Amino acid sequence: MAETKKERKPDWLKVTAFHGRQFDQVNSILNQLSLNTVCRAANCPNRGECFNSGTATFLLMGPRCTRACLFCDINTGKPAPLDPTEPIRVAEAVGAMKLAHVVLTSVTRDDLIDGGIEHFSQTVNEIRKRLPSSTIEILTPDFRNVENAAERISHCRPDIFNHNVETVPRLYSEVRPSADYRRSLNLLRETTGLGLTTKSGIMVGMGETLDELKQLFHDISQVGIYILTIGQYLAPSPEHYPVKRYVPPEEFEELARLARSAGIAKVYAGPLVRSSYKAAEAV
Repeated sequence: MAETKKERKPDWLKVTAFHGRQFDQVNSILNQLSLNTVCRAANCPNRGECFNSGTATFLLMGPRCTRACLFCDINTGKPAPLDPTEPIRVAEAVGAMKLAHVVLTSVTRDDLIDGGIEHFSQTVNEIRKRLPSSTIEILTPDFRNVENAAERISHCRPDIFNHNVETVPRLYSEVRPSADYRRSLNLLRETTGLGLTTKSGIMVGMGETLDELKQLFHDISQVGIYILTIGQYLAPSPEHYPVKRYVPPEEFEELARLARSAGIAKVYAGPLVRSSYKAAEAV
């Protein structure tokens, strides 16, 4: 994937503004229950479409992250203590929105001894009490320095365990210096080994090569990934890591083919694909 600079955002990345009763209803529920979503916190381009279809991805454990990845628009800083009422409020929102599939993610909380595992588990349990028919997907951090993290998070038995490797290993030091590619692979390998259906996601357009992507597909296939999402990286601001290339839609089709040929069963690839975008379709 050759690198170009200062490209204008192409037409295929233009997003239609969504408004309407369903959009307003989702916003109202989230505001009334004082809940964070990655849709709003990370300025997701699909927010309007998802809200208008009555879905959202809940962001647990506050709006501030203990890490400062250069691709991410979520605020970095000292987080507040965990709110013990949040799992119940999320479950209330799930019930009000009548979600058939729930996606829970979180900021990274390296300040917590368990990295937030218990908070994830409590939220899953509260949702199952209120809406037992819903399937639940959790998109977690890497739980750095947490012993037996995979085993501990597996106890809540999510329908899908998701952890994004985000990019090729060469770019980790620039893009996400506090993360580790092998640590992420190990977490996915261990959760797969414990019987969970696993999922991961990456961004392209950050300067990776096709050979690096082929190796990544091989690596995550080897650890048992069942679902993979591939989307275009979009820099949230001029201060974030720059977009090196806008990948055209037809190349996403080829990347999906390569990922499937590496042994990954379900691959969702496209310029606006994000880790939790249309997540229910994969269940």
